[in-house]
Amino acid sequence: MSENFISITPAQTAFPQEKRETNHKDQQSSLSAVAEQFEAIFVNELMKAARSAKLFDDPLDTSGSAPFLEMMDRETSKLVSDQSNLGIAEAIVNQFSQK
Repeated sequence: MSENFISITPAQTAFPQEKRETNHKDQQSSLSAVAEQFEAIFVNELMKAARSAKLFDDPLDTSGSAPFLEMMDRETSKLVSDQSNLGIAEAIVNQFSQK
């Protein structure tokens, strides 16, 4: 048998600290983005429930306007989520950031 074999040292397989920190920052920013998207979806569901309550008959509420109302509600929920602090996104980030 020959003595020609490859040895790998732990230093060669170690994941650099700077890569770990960068990876952690990327994960945190992704988590924050997803949490904010979830918050927007939650607000959208609240708006759908409020709209379906039908407290009065709206003469402008027709089957043709339904898709446009849904789009408007979706955009409004994104704006509400972006511009106000409901705390849902923060709670999600805190929950999933714990180790």
